[in-house]
Amino acid sequence: MKIDKKIVCLLMIGIFLFSLNVSAVKTPLTTTQDTILIDSTNKSIQQSSPVEGDIDPLVDLEVTVTIKEIRALKKTDNIGQSDFFVVVFINGEKFRSKVWLNKNYINEPWSATLNVPDEEENVSIKIQLWDLNIGLPKICDLNDDDGTLLNTYDVNLVYDMKSAHWSGDDYNYPYVAWGDASGYGRLNGCDDNSIYEAERDCLVYFDITQNDYDGDTIPYWTEVNLYHTDPEVNDTGRDDDGDKVPIEWEFKWGTFMDYDWHSDSWVLVSYYDPFVYDDHETLDPDADALSNYEEYLTSQWGSDPYRKDIFVELDQMEAGPNGEDASIFPEAGKDIIRDAFDKYNICLHLDDGSMGGGEWIPFDNETPREELVLLYQNYFLHGIKNNWRRGVFHYGLLVYDATYAGYVFGTDDNYWGAYQISSKRVNKHAIISGKPTAYASVYMHELGHTLDIRIPGGHDDKSNYPWELGWWKWRPYKSCMNYGYTYALVDYSDGSRGKRDHDDWNTLDFFAFQADIE
Repeated sequence: MKIDKKIVCLLMIGIFLFSLNVSAVKTPLTTTQDTILIDSTNKSIQQSSPVEGDIDPLVDLEVTVTIKEIRALKKTDNIGQSDFFVVVFINGEKFRSKVWLNKNYINEPWSATLNVPDEEENVSIKIQLWDLNIGLPKICDLNDDDGTLLNTYDVNLVYDMKSAHWSGDDYNYPYVAWGDASGYGRLNGCDDNSIYEAERDCLVYFDITQNDYDGDTIPYWTEVNLYHTDPEVNDTGRDDDGDKVPIEWEFKWGTFMDYDWHSDSWVLVSYYDPFVYDDHETLDPDADALSNYEEYLTSQWGSDPYRKDIFVELDQMEAGPNGEDASIFPEAGKDIIRDAFDKYNICLHLDDGSMGGGEWIPFDNETPREELVLLYQNYFLHGIKNNWRRGVFHYGLLVYDATYAGYVFGTDDNYWGAYQISSKRVNKHAIISGKPTAYASVYMHELGHTLDIRIPGGHDDKSNYPWELGWWKWRPYKSCMNYGYTYALVDYSDGSRGKRDHDDWNTLDFFAFQADIE
Protein backbone atom coordinates (compact mmCIF):
# COMPACT_ATOMS: atom_id res chain seq x y z
CA MET A 1 0.00 0.00 0.00
CA LYS A 2 2.85 2.42 0.74
CA ILE A 3 4.31 1.81 -2.72
CA ASP A 4 0.95 2.59 -4.32
CA LYS A 5 0.74 5.90 -2.45
CA LYS A 6 4.21 6.87 -3.60
CA ILE A 7 3.34 6.06 -7.19
CA VAL A 8 0.17 8.10 -6.96
CA CYS A 9 2.06 11.03 -5.44
CA LEU A 10 4.72 10.89 -8.13
CA LEU A 11 2.09 10.79 -10.84
CA MET A 12 0.29 13.79 -9.34
CA ILE A 13 3.53 15.76 -9.14
CA GLY A 14 4.36 14.85 -12.74
CA ILE A 15 0.94 15.98 -13.96
CA PHE A 16 1.26 19.22 -12.00
CA LEU A 17 4.69 20.01 -13.47
CA PHE A 18 3.48 19.17 -16.99
CA SER A 19 0.47 21.46 -16.57
CA LEU A 20 2.77 24.28 -15.51
CA ASN A 21 4.85 23.73 -18.63
CA VAL A 22 1.82 23.75 -20.91
CA SER A 23 0.23 26.80 -19.34
CA ALA A 24 3.43 28.80 -18.98
CA VAL A 25 2.93 30.78 -22.16
CA LYS A 26 -0.37 32.15 -20.81
CA THR A 27 0.90 33.19 -17.39
CA PRO A 28 0.83 36.98 -16.98
CA LEU A 29 4.24 38.58 -16.76
CA THR A 30 5.08 39.90 -13.32
CA THR A 31 8.81 40.52 -13.56
CA THR A 32 11.15 42.37 -15.87
CA GLN A 33 11.89 40.37 -18.99
CA ASP A 34 15.22 39.69 -20.59
CA THR A 35 15.17 39.93 -24.35
CA ILE A 36 16.43 37.53 -27.00
CA LEU A 37 16.64 37.91 -30.72
CA ILE A 38 16.24 34.72 -32.75
CA ASP A 39 17.86 34.54 -36.16
CA SER A 40 14.98 33.10 -38.20
CA THR A 41 17.34 31.34 -40.61
CA ASN A 42 18.83 29.01 -37.99
CA LYS A 43 16.91 29.99 -34.84
CA SER A 44 20.10 30.76 -32.88
CA ILE A 45 19.59 32.91 -29.80
CA GLN A 46 21.37 36.16 -29.10
CA GLN A 47 20.98 37.86 -25.71
CA SER A 48 20.51 41.61 -25.50
CA SER A 49 20.74 43.70 -22.37
CA PRO A 50 17.69 45.37 -20.78
CA VAL A 51 17.69 49.15 -20.38
CA GLU A 52 17.06 50.86 -17.04
CA GLY A 53 15.32 54.21 -16.48
CA ASP A 54 12.97 55.97 -18.88
CA ILE A 55 11.68 53.40 -21.38
CA ASP A 56 10.91 56.08 -23.98
CA PRO A 57 12.55 59.50 -23.43
CA LEU A 58 10.80 60.96 -26.49
CA VAL A 59 7.25 60.87 -25.10
CA ASP A 60 5.29 60.83 -21.86
CA LEU A 61 4.02 57.25 -22.04
CA GLU A 62 0.34 56.41 -22.28
CA VAL A 63 -1.40 53.09 -22.81
CA THR A 64 -4.66 52.81 -24.73
CA VAL A 65 -7.04 49.83 -24.75
CA THR A 66 -9.37 49.91 -27.75
CA ILE A 67 -12.44 47.69 -28.02
CA LYS A 68 -12.90 47.40 -31.77
CA GLU A 69 -15.87 45.06 -32.07
CA ILE A 70 -18.29 43.13 -29.83
CA ARG A 71 -20.40 40.16 -30.93
CA ALA A 72 -22.90 38.04 -29.01
CA LEU A 73 -22.31 34.43 -30.03
CA LYS A 74 -25.06 33.27 -27.66
CA LYS A 75 -28.13 34.84 -26.13
CA THR A 76 -27.06 37.03 -23.20
CA ASP A 77 -30.25 38.90 -22.36
CA ASN A 78 -33.59 37.51 -21.14
CA ILE A 79 -35.52 40.09 -23.17
CA GLY A 80 -34.51 41.15 -26.67
CA GLN A 81 -30.92 41.58 -27.76
CA SER A 82 -27.89 42.39 -25.63
CA ASP A 83 -27.36 45.63 -23.72
CA PHE A 84 -23.57 45.58 -23.68
CA PHE A 85 -21.11 47.73 -21.83
CA VAL A 86 -17.37 47.29 -21.33
CA VAL A 87 -15.27 47.73 -18.19
CA VAL A 88 -11.49 48.07 -18.55
CA PHE A 89 -8.92 48.33 -15.75
CA ILE A 90 -5.48 49.78 -16.57
CA ASN A 91 -3.05 49.51 -13.64
CA GLY A 92 -6.12 49.16 -11.44
CA GLU A 93 -7.86 52.32 -12.69
CA LYS A 94 -11.39 51.62 -13.90
CA PHE A 95 -12.91 52.81 -17.17
CA ARG A 96 -16.48 52.09 -18.24
CA SER A 97 -18.06 52.50 -21.67
CA LYS A 98 -21.57 53.64 -22.43
CA VAL A 99 -24.35 51.05 -22.75
CA TRP A 100 -25.19 49.90 -26.27
CA LEU A 101 -28.88 49.15 -25.91
CA ASN A 102 -30.52 46.16 -27.62
CA LYS A 103 -27.65 45.30 -29.98
CA ASN A 104 -25.97 41.91 -30.43
CA TYR A 105 -23.28 43.33 -32.71
CA ILE A 106 -21.28 46.47 -31.90
CA ASN A 107 -18.93 47.92 -34.52
CA GLU A 108 -18.43 51.26 -32.78
CA PRO A 109 -14.87 51.46 -31.38
CA TRP A 110 -14.43 52.54 -27.77
CA SER A 111 -11.15 53.20 -25.99
CA ALA A 112 -9.64 53.96 -22.59
CA THR A 113 -6.27 55.71 -22.09
CA LEU A 114 -4.08 56.04 -19.02
CA ASN A 115 -0.82 57.89 -18.44
CA VAL A 116 1.60 55.29 -17.05
CA PRO A 117 5.01 55.53 -15.29
CA ASP A 118 7.76 55.96 -17.87
CA GLU A 119 10.19 53.69 -16.02
CA GLU A 120 7.87 50.70 -15.41
CA GLU A 121 7.90 47.98 -18.02
CA ASN A 122 4.68 46.11 -17.18
CA VAL A 123 1.13 47.46 -17.26
CA SER A 124 -1.71 45.33 -15.89
CA ILE A 125 -4.94 45.27 -17.89
CA LYS A 126 -8.29 43.64 -17.23
CA ILE A 127 -11.17 43.51 -19.74
CA GLN A 128 -14.77 42.70 -18.82
CA LEU A 129 -17.89 42.57 -21.00
CA TRP A 130 -21.25 43.03 -19.28
CA ASP A 131 -24.87 42.78 -20.33
CA LEU A 132 -27.38 45.03 -18.57
CA ASN A 133 -29.93 42.24 -18.21
CA ILE A 134 -33.28 43.72 -17.04
CA GLY A 135 -31.33 46.21 -14.96
CA LEU A 136 -29.16 43.51 -13.38
CA PRO A 137 -25.67 43.44 -14.95
CA LYS A 138 -24.33 39.99 -15.85
CA ILE A 139 -20.77 39.37 -16.95
CA CYS A 140 -20.28 37.68 -20.31
CA ASP A 141 -17.83 34.90 -21.08
CA LEU A 142 -14.73 35.97 -23.04
CA ASN A 143 -12.06 33.41 -22.24
CA ASP A 144 -11.21 29.72 -22.15
CA ASP A 145 -11.63 29.19 -18.40
CA ASP A 146 -14.11 26.32 -18.10
CA GLY A 147 -14.95 27.21 -14.51
CA THR A 148 -13.70 23.93 -13.03
CA LEU A 149 -11.97 25.69 -10.17
CA LEU A 150 -13.02 29.29 -10.57
CA ASN A 151 -15.57 30.52 -13.05
CA THR A 152 -13.86 33.68 -14.26
CA TYR A 153 -15.22 35.29 -17.41
CA ASP A 154 -13.01 38.38 -17.50
CA VAL A 155 -9.63 38.67 -19.21
CA ASN A 156 -6.34 39.49 -17.44
CA LEU A 157 -3.35 40.72 -19.42
CA VAL A 158 0.08 42.23 -18.89
CA TYR A 159 1.27 44.73 -21.48
CA ASP A 160 5.02 45.15 -22.01
CA MET A 161 6.06 48.76 -22.71
CA LYS A 162 9.39 47.78 -24.26
CA SER A 163 7.93 45.53 -26.92
CA ALA A 164 4.32 46.77 -27.26
CA HIS A 165 3.11 43.16 -26.87
CA TRP A 166 0.96 41.57 -24.22
CA SER A 167 0.54 38.16 -22.59
CA GLY A 168 -1.86 36.45 -20.20
CA ASP A 169 -5.36 35.35 -21.22
CA ASP A 170 -4.59 36.51 -24.77
CA TYR A 171 -1.18 36.28 -26.41
CA ASN A 172 0.84 36.04 -29.63
CA TYR A 173 2.60 32.73 -30.32
CA PRO A 174 3.84 31.33 -33.66
CA TYR A 175 3.69 27.65 -32.72
CA VAL A 176 0.04 26.91 -33.46
CA ALA A 177 -0.12 23.71 -31.41
CA TRP A 178 0.59 25.75 -28.25
CA GLY A 179 -0.87 29.02 -29.40
CA ASP A 180 -3.93 31.06 -28.58
CA ALA A 181 -6.74 29.38 -30.54
CA SER A 182 -8.87 32.49 -30.80
CA GLY A 183 -6.01 34.64 -32.10
CA TYR A 184 -4.12 37.71 -30.97
CA GLY A 185 -6.39 40.59 -30.00
CA ARG A 186 -9.47 38.36 -30.22
CA LEU A 187 -11.38 36.95 -27.23
CA ASN A 188 -13.84 34.08 -27.64
CA GLY A 189 -16.02 32.72 -24.84
CA CYS A 190 -16.51 29.47 -26.77
CA ASP A 191 -12.88 28.54 -26.15
CA ASP A 192 -13.89 26.57 -23.05
CA ASN A 193 -15.68 24.05 -25.32
CA SER A 194 -19.09 25.57 -24.61
CA ILE A 195 -19.99 26.00 -28.28
CA TYR A 196 -23.46 24.53 -27.86
CA GLU A 197 -24.05 25.55 -24.25
CA ALA A 198 -25.84 28.67 -23.00
CA GLU A 199 -22.99 30.49 -21.23
CA ARG A 200 -23.33 34.05 -22.49
CA ASP A 201 -20.39 33.40 -24.82
CA CYS A 202 -19.31 36.54 -26.65
CA LEU A 203 -16.56 37.68 -28.98
CA VAL A 204 -14.44 40.81 -28.61
CA TYR A 205 -11.80 42.24 -30.93
CA PHE A 206 -9.43 44.62 -29.16
CA ASP A 207 -6.02 46.24 -29.35
CA ILE A 208 -3.55 47.67 -26.86
CA THR A 209 -1.24 50.45 -27.98
CA GLN A 210 1.14 53.05 -26.61
CA ASN A 211 2.04 56.45 -27.94
CA ASP A 212 5.05 56.32 -30.24
CA TYR A 213 7.01 59.39 -31.34
CA ASP A 214 7.51 58.37 -34.99
CA GLY A 215 4.14 56.62 -35.37
CA ASP A 216 5.39 53.34 -36.84
CA THR A 217 3.96 51.25 -33.92
CA ILE A 218 7.45 49.96 -33.07
CA PRO A 219 8.31 51.33 -29.60
CA TYR A 220 11.43 53.28 -28.75
CA TRP A 221 13.05 50.51 -26.70
CA THR A 222 12.68 47.90 -29.48
CA GLU A 223 14.01 50.27 -32.13
CA VAL A 224 17.07 51.25 -30.08
CA ASN A 225 17.98 47.90 -28.51
CA LEU A 226 16.79 45.24 -30.97
CA TYR A 227 16.40 46.73 -34.44
CA HIS A 228 18.93 49.57 -34.13
CA THR A 229 16.67 51.82 -36.18
CA ASP A 230 16.00 55.52 -35.62
CA PRO A 231 13.09 55.97 -33.15
CA GLU A 232 12.46 59.42 -34.62
CA VAL A 233 11.92 58.13 -38.18
CA ASN A 234 8.73 56.33 -39.26
CA ASP A 235 9.82 52.95 -40.65
CA THR A 236 6.40 51.88 -41.92
CA GLY A 237 6.77 49.94 -45.19
CA ARG A 238 10.50 49.34 -44.73
CA ASP A 239 11.64 45.92 -46.01
CA ASP A 240 15.38 45.56 -45.47
CA ASP A 241 15.43 41.79 -46.04
CA GLY A 242 13.44 41.92 -49.29
CA ASP A 243 10.94 39.24 -48.33
CA LYS A 244 7.94 41.38 -49.43
CA VAL A 245 6.67 41.76 -45.86
CA PRO A 246 7.41 45.11 -44.17
CA ILE A 247 9.02 45.62 -40.80
CA GLU A 248 5.81 46.57 -38.96
CA TRP A 249 4.09 43.25 -39.88
CA GLU A 250 7.13 41.15 -38.94
CA PHE A 251 7.37 43.09 -35.69
CA LYS A 252 3.72 42.59 -34.72
CA TRP A 253 3.38 38.92 -35.64
CA GLY A 254 6.98 37.79 -35.27
CA THR A 255 7.46 39.04 -31.71
CA PHE A 256 6.14 37.18 -28.68
CA MET A 257 6.71 36.45 -25.00
CA ASP A 258 8.09 33.05 -24.06
CA TYR A 259 9.44 31.43 -20.93
CA ASP A 260 13.13 30.53 -20.89
CA TRP A 261 13.57 27.56 -18.56
CA HIS A 262 17.35 27.93 -18.57
CA SER A 263 17.30 31.44 -17.12
CA ASP A 264 14.00 30.94 -15.27
CA SER A 265 12.61 34.18 -16.70
CA TRP A 266 10.30 35.57 -19.34
CA VAL A 267 11.95 36.62 -22.58
CA LEU A 268 10.93 38.67 -25.58
CA VAL A 269 11.49 36.63 -28.72
CA SER A 270 11.81 38.01 -32.24
CA TYR A 271 10.79 35.05 -34.37
CA TYR A 272 10.66 36.90 -37.68
CA ASP A 273 13.76 39.08 -37.86
CA PRO A 274 12.94 41.99 -40.20
CA PHE A 275 16.59 42.08 -41.30
CA VAL A 276 16.84 38.38 -42.20
CA TYR A 277 14.97 36.93 -45.20
CA ASP A 278 12.00 34.67 -44.46
CA ASP A 279 10.14 32.87 -47.22
CA HIS A 280 6.81 34.46 -46.36
CA GLU A 281 5.37 33.55 -49.76
CA THR A 282 5.34 29.87 -48.74
CA LEU A 283 5.16 30.01 -44.93
CA ASP A 284 1.65 29.19 -43.67
CA PRO A 285 1.83 28.35 -39.94
CA ASP A 286 -1.94 28.15 -39.42
CA ALA A 287 -2.53 26.02 -42.57
CA ASP A 288 -5.45 28.13 -43.79
CA ALA A 289 -4.16 28.27 -47.41
CA LEU A 290 -3.01 31.87 -46.95
CA SER A 291 0.75 32.35 -46.93
CA ASN A 292 2.31 34.90 -44.60
CA TYR A 293 2.62 37.23 -47.58
CA GLU A 294 -1.11 36.88 -48.26
CA GLU A 295 -1.82 37.33 -44.55
CA TYR A 296 0.09 40.60 -44.81
CA LEU A 297 -1.95 41.66 -47.87
CA THR A 298 -5.18 40.96 -45.97
CA SER A 299 -3.97 42.22 -42.57
CA GLN A 300 -5.86 45.49 -43.05
CA TRP A 301 -9.05 43.41 -42.82
CA GLY A 302 -8.10 41.49 -39.69
CA SER A 303 -6.24 38.37 -40.80
CA ASP A 304 -4.04 36.53 -38.29
CA PRO A 305 -1.18 34.23 -39.46
CA TYR A 306 -1.69 31.90 -36.47
CA ARG A 307 -5.50 31.53 -36.65
CA LYS A 308 -7.54 30.37 -39.64
CA ASP A 309 -9.11 32.97 -41.94
CA ILE A 310 -11.50 32.55 -44.87
CA PHE A 311 -12.02 35.46 -47.26
CA VAL A 312 -15.08 35.52 -49.52
CA GLU A 313 -16.04 38.14 -52.09
CA LEU A 314 -19.80 38.65 -52.29
CA ASP A 315 -20.98 40.24 -55.55
CA GLN A 316 -24.69 41.01 -55.78
CA MET A 317 -27.14 41.67 -58.61
CA GLU A 318 -29.12 44.88 -58.82
CA ALA A 319 -32.92 44.95 -58.68
CA GLY A 320 -34.85 44.26 -61.88
CA PRO A 321 -36.56 47.03 -63.90
CA ASN A 322 -40.03 45.51 -63.51
CA GLY A 323 -40.02 45.05 -59.76
CA GLU A 324 -38.18 41.74 -59.73
CA ASP A 325 -37.00 40.87 -56.24
CA ALA A 326 -33.64 42.50 -55.61
CA SER A 327 -30.78 40.10 -55.05
CA ILE A 328 -29.64 41.63 -51.77
CA PHE A 329 -28.08 39.49 -49.06
CA PRO A 330 -29.80 40.31 -45.73
CA GLU A 331 -27.44 42.05 -43.32
CA ALA A 332 -28.61 39.84 -40.45
CA GLY A 333 -27.74 36.79 -42.54
CA LYS A 334 -24.13 37.95 -42.85
CA ASP A 335 -23.86 38.08 -39.06
CA ILE A 336 -25.46 34.64 -38.63
CA ILE A 337 -23.05 32.94 -41.01
CA ARG A 338 -20.09 34.71 -39.46
CA ASP A 339 -21.16 33.60 -35.96
CA ALA A 340 -21.13 29.97 -37.06
CA PHE A 341 -17.47 30.18 -38.07
CA ASP A 342 -16.50 32.41 -35.14
CA LYS A 343 -17.50 29.77 -32.60
CA TYR A 344 -14.84 27.49 -34.08
CA ASN A 345 -12.23 30.29 -34.28
CA ILE A 346 -12.39 30.40 -38.06
CA CYS A 347 -12.75 34.02 -39.08
CA LEU A 348 -15.00 34.52 -42.08
CA HIS A 349 -14.30 37.84 -43.81
CA LEU A 350 -17.14 38.67 -46.18
CA ASP A 351 -16.22 41.33 -48.72
CA ASP A 352 -19.47 43.01 -49.68
CA GLY A 353 -17.71 46.21 -50.70
CA SER A 354 -15.39 46.99 -47.79
CA MET A 355 -12.30 45.16 -49.07
CA GLY A 356 -12.04 46.28 -52.66
CA GLY A 357 -14.58 43.79 -54.01
CA GLY A 358 -18.31 43.45 -53.45
CA GLU A 359 -19.36 44.58 -56.91
CA TRP A 360 -22.93 45.34 -58.02
CA ILE A 361 -23.89 43.43 -61.18
CA PRO A 362 -26.50 44.67 -63.69
CA PHE A 363 -29.80 42.81 -63.45
CA ASP A 364 -30.33 39.74 -65.60
CA ASN A 365 -33.55 37.75 -65.57
CA GLU A 366 -31.64 34.48 -65.93
CA THR A 367 -27.93 33.76 -65.51
CA PRO A 368 -26.79 30.42 -66.98
CA ARG A 369 -23.46 28.83 -66.13
CA GLU A 370 -21.54 30.35 -69.04
CA GLU A 371 -22.62 33.83 -67.92
CA LEU A 372 -21.53 33.06 -64.37
CA VAL A 373 -18.05 32.37 -65.72
CA LEU A 374 -18.08 35.76 -67.47
CA LEU A 375 -19.12 37.46 -64.22
CA TYR A 376 -16.23 35.69 -62.47
CA GLN A 377 -13.78 36.93 -65.09
CA ASN A 378 -15.10 40.51 -65.24
CA TYR A 379 -16.14 41.27 -61.65
CA PHE A 380 -13.76 39.09 -59.62
CA LEU A 381 -10.61 38.90 -61.74
CA HIS A 382 -11.32 42.21 -63.54
CA GLY A 383 -9.70 40.75 -66.64
CA ILE A 384 -6.43 40.06 -64.81
CA LYS A 385 -5.66 36.34 -65.13
CA ASN A 386 -3.28 36.27 -62.16
CA ASN A 387 -5.25 38.66 -59.96
CA TRP A 388 -3.84 38.25 -56.44
CA ARG A 389 -7.35 37.69 -55.01
CA ARG A 390 -7.65 34.43 -56.94
CA GLY A 391 -6.57 31.77 -54.47
CA VAL A 392 -6.99 34.16 -51.53
CA PHE A 393 -10.72 34.92 -51.79
CA HIS A 394 -13.52 32.49 -52.45
CA TYR A 395 -16.09 33.98 -54.85
CA GLY A 396 -19.77 33.71 -53.84
CA LEU A 397 -22.21 35.40 -56.25
CA LEU A 398 -25.79 36.35 -55.45
CA VAL A 399 -27.83 36.57 -58.66
CA TYR A 400 -31.54 36.64 -59.40
CA ASP A 401 -31.95 33.25 -61.08
CA ALA A 402 -29.32 30.72 -62.15
CA THR A 403 -31.93 27.90 -62.41
CA TYR A 404 -30.95 26.36 -59.05
CA ALA A 405 -30.92 27.82 -55.54
CA GLY A 406 -27.16 27.37 -55.44
CA TYR A 407 -24.23 25.47 -56.88
CA VAL A 408 -20.45 25.61 -57.37
CA PHE A 409 -19.51 26.38 -60.95
CA GLY A 410 -16.35 25.70 -62.92
CA THR A 411 -14.37 28.72 -64.06
CA ASP A 412 -12.30 27.27 -66.96
CA ASP A 413 -9.04 28.11 -65.13
CA ASN A 414 -9.10 25.34 -62.50
CA TYR A 415 -10.28 27.59 -59.68
CA TRP A 416 -12.80 25.82 -57.45
CA GLY A 417 -13.81 28.64 -55.17
CA ALA A 418 -16.68 30.09 -57.24
CA TYR A 419 -20.33 29.50 -56.43
CA GLN A 420 -23.71 31.18 -56.78
CA ILE A 421 -27.00 31.39 -54.94
CA SER A 422 -30.22 32.67 -56.57
CA SER A 423 -32.56 35.00 -54.71
CA LYS A 424 -35.62 33.92 -56.73
CA ARG A 425 -35.11 30.30 -55.63
CA VAL A 426 -34.02 30.96 -52.06
CA ASN A 427 -36.94 33.30 -51.34
CA LYS A 428 -39.40 30.48 -51.95
CA HIS A 429 -37.88 28.61 -49.00
CA ALA A 430 -37.53 31.68 -46.77
CA ILE A 431 -41.20 31.91 -45.87
CA ILE A 432 -40.79 29.63 -42.86
CA SER A 433 -37.22 30.25 -41.67
CA GLY A 434 -36.97 33.89 -42.74
CA LYS A 435 -34.64 35.47 -45.27
CA PRO A 436 -31.55 35.94 -43.04
CA THR A 437 -31.44 32.25 -42.07
CA ALA A 438 -32.37 30.94 -45.53
CA TYR A 439 -29.76 33.04 -47.36
CA ALA A 440 -27.03 32.34 -44.81
CA SER A 441 -27.76 28.60 -44.84
CA VAL A 442 -27.61 28.20 -48.63
CA TYR A 443 -24.55 30.46 -48.89
CA MET A 444 -22.75 28.44 -46.20
CA HIS A 445 -23.80 25.21 -47.94
CA GLU A 446 -22.14 26.20 -51.21
CA LEU A 447 -19.09 27.58 -49.41
CA GLY A 448 -18.82 24.16 -47.75
CA HIS A 449 -18.42 22.55 -51.16
CA THR A 450 -15.43 24.80 -51.88
CA LEU A 451 -13.98 23.63 -48.55
CA ASP A 452 -14.38 20.05 -49.79
CA ILE A 453 -16.79 18.80 -47.14
CA ARG A 454 -17.21 15.14 -48.11
CA ILE A 455 -20.89 14.51 -47.52
CA PRO A 456 -21.73 10.99 -46.29
CA GLY A 457 -25.42 11.35 -47.18
CA GLY A 458 -28.37 13.65 -46.81
CA HIS A 459 -27.28 15.65 -49.82
CA ASP A 460 -28.87 13.81 -52.73
CA ASP A 461 -30.30 10.72 -51.01
CA LYS A 462 -33.93 11.83 -51.30
CA SER A 463 -33.59 13.85 -48.11
CA ASN A 464 -35.18 17.17 -49.05
CA TYR A 465 -38.58 16.71 -47.46
CA PRO A 466 -40.14 14.85 -44.48
CA TRP A 467 -42.08 12.50 -46.76
CA GLU A 468 -38.81 11.17 -48.21
CA LEU A 469 -36.99 8.30 -46.52
CA GLY A 470 -33.60 10.04 -46.68
CA TRP A 471 -34.97 12.91 -44.57
CA TRP A 472 -35.34 10.60 -41.55
CA LYS A 473 -32.32 8.46 -42.32
CA TRP A 474 -29.92 11.40 -42.20
CA ARG A 475 -31.38 13.44 -39.33
CA PRO A 476 -28.25 12.81 -37.16
CA TYR A 477 -26.20 14.69 -39.78
CA LYS A 478 -27.16 18.12 -38.46
CA SER A 479 -25.50 20.32 -41.06
CA CYS A 480 -26.60 22.84 -43.64
CA MET A 481 -24.83 20.50 -46.10
CA ASN A 482 -27.72 18.08 -45.48
CA TYR A 483 -30.66 19.01 -47.73
CA GLY A 484 -32.96 18.20 -44.83
CA TYR A 485 -31.49 21.16 -42.90
CA THR A 486 -30.65 23.53 -45.75
CA TYR A 487 -32.59 26.82 -45.54
CA ALA A 488 -33.23 26.29 -41.81
CA LEU A 489 -29.79 25.74 -40.20
CA VAL A 490 -26.65 27.88 -40.39
CA ASP A 491 -24.01 25.46 -39.14
CA TYR A 492 -21.89 22.49 -40.13
CA SER A 493 -21.97 19.33 -38.07
CA ASP A 494 -19.34 18.42 -35.47
CA GLY A 495 -19.80 14.64 -35.85
CA SER A 496 -20.97 14.14 -32.26
CA ARG A 497 -24.31 12.47 -33.04
CA GLY A 498 -23.08 8.98 -33.80
CA LYS A 499 -24.01 6.87 -36.79
CA ARG A 500 -24.82 8.75 -40.02
CA ASP A 501 -23.31 11.95 -38.69
CA HIS A 502 -20.17 13.59 -40.11
CA ASP A 503 -17.57 15.89 -38.59
CA ASP A 504 -17.61 18.75 -41.07
CA TRP A 505 -15.80 21.28 -38.90
CA ASN A 506 -12.68 19.21 -38.36
CA THR A 507 -12.38 18.01 -41.95
CA LEU A 508 -12.53 21.34 -43.77
CA ASP A 509 -9.97 21.50 -46.58
CA PHE A 510 -8.85 25.12 -46.74
CA PHE A 511 -6.68 24.45 -49.80
CA ALA A 512 -9.31 22.70 -51.96
CA PHE A 513 -10.60 25.81 -53.73
CA GLN A 514 -7.15 26.73 -55.02
CA ALA A 515 -6.81 23.54 -57.12
CA ASP A 516 -3.70 23.94 -59.29
CA ILE A 517 -3.38 27.69 -58.97
CA GLU A 518 0.19 28.79 -59.65
